[in-house]
Amino acid sequence: MAAHDVGQALTFRGKCWKFGDNVPTDEMGEFFAQEVGNVLAGLNPRFPVEVKPGDIVVGGHSFGQSSGRALAAKVLRATGISCIVVESAARTFWRNCIEIGLPILECPGVSKLVEDGDEIVVDIEQGVVLNPATGAVARTEPPDDFLRDMLRAGGLIPFVRARPELWGA
Repeated sequence: MAAHDVGQALTFRGKCWKFGDNVPTDEMGEFFAQEVGNVLAGLNPRFPVEVKPGDIVVGGHSFGQSSGRALAAKVLRATGISCIVVESAARTFWRNCIEIGLPILECPGVSKLVEDGDEIVVDIEQGVVLNPATGAVARTEPPDDFLRDMLRAGGLIPFVRARPELWGA
């Protein structure tokens, strides 16, 4: 399967929810079994109430720090957001997002590009974030082909199931 063959597109347009630096996974829910209603409420009480499918989370440095619980990424995905763009992410959180099929892009300068509520365009494939209202653009190195294919497939498990030849099956 070559890049672009199947799966979801990796370009997103949506309302930006902007968060700062050092956002810990604990802010994504204290009691993960029921936390979609409380995700990131400690940082922005409007977020869990007003977030809509297709919205985009933008964060600063060290987004997703603290616990390596994969549930933090799953709770964010359950809100319906299309993707996450951050200055930098904790490695475990970043990998958890990729493995569950939640697109995440590290893009230095993105925090200066947007304000909370802006509509933005994120192209994971090209490593580009655009604020159409201002014309401002931030560029970064996109994830490698393997990780983009995993995102297109919807995460690690669907990726493995779709490509048994890679695993000797």
